[in-house]
Amino acid sequence: MQLVVARIGRAHGVRGEVTVEVRTDEPELRLAPGAVLATDPASAGPLTIETGRVHSGRLLLRFEGVRDRNAAEALRNTLLIAEVDPDELPEGEDEYYDHQLIDLDVVTEDGVEVGRITEISHLPTQDLFVVERPDGTEVLIPFVQEIVTQIDLEQQRAVIDPPPGLIDDRAEIVSSRDDSA
Repeated sequence: MQLVVARIGRAHGVRGEVTVEVRTDEPELRLAPGAVLATDPASAGPLTIETGRVHSGRLLLRFEGVRDRNAAEALRNTLLIAEVDPDELPEGEDEYYDHQLIDLDVVTEDGVEVGRITEISHLPTQDLFVVERPDGTEVLIPFVQEIVTQIDLEQQRAVIDPPPGLIDDRAEIVSSRDDSA
């Protein structure tokens, strides 16, 4: 199975290094020197990581055969894809690969069907489930512990406790005036 593990950013310096936007919780495993990664677009690869280092909080990689700034800049926005055994599980207890979450049924804690996860959107601040509802519309659900209370891979479902207004248009409005009455 193939997983996107990073996106190449801009060139760094003049010796072929690039910044990367890491999209894996295991960069030390997936983005280590010697790793051979497929690419999207496929014409850019495969790429073999020659060196890696952290500079000012950003991961910098150099690939075999990429020796100057122009060659590095030509790789900008290329996705790096690792081949992963589909039975492999993440190291952490509450960690999941995207392929484990796609197609899970989403239900509320009281059993109301919300829909099915069709995509995981990885944003800088948090991940979102893109959930297709039975009527064909989509709802975005933040993948945070306060909302996603349980992932049950055996039952193929994600249980959520959504705040008012997240999955429906009926947001509860509570004011201090109502509390004092």
